Amino acid sequence: MDILGTYPPVGFHFLVVFEIFPQSPNDARFQEVTGLNVEMEMDSFKEAGQNRFTWHLPTRTRYDDITLKRGVFIGSGITIWCKSALEDFVFSPINILISLLDENHIPVFNWYVINAIPKKWNVSSFNAMENSVVVESLVLSYQYFNTLRI
Repeated sequence: MDILGTYPPVGFHFLVVFEIFPQSPNDARFQEVTGLNVEMEMDSFKEAGQNRFTWHLPTRTRYDDITLKRGVFIGSGITIWCKSALEDFVFSPINILISLLDENHIPVFNWYVINAIPKKWNVSSFNAMENSVVVESLVLSYQYFNTLRI
């Protein structure tokens, strides 16, 4: 009996791959991905003589920024890419593949993000009273994403 697709996939098993060089093995390790949102923008149109409703006409899609969170890694290719953009104002758009994985580490759903650039880089606070990992947050702006099903 084939049960493929009968259960929703879990949200904690995923992979983020940047099309960037150089890369370290740690550049695919993230603890959280948020912002894979797309919304249709609408123009409102009121028809003369029609007072019961307003027409809503689709104009274009709008994509939210993506936020990636992970522990800070020294010498990461992604960190070098962010530093180049945010400190030196040298922007190099790159593509990113975000994959939701099954129990066999095989992608079941993918988001291919086109022409991402760093918009914001944040490091968590340092606190001598806590035993926690330093987390960096990376906010990316991009043109659009494609959803791919394997």
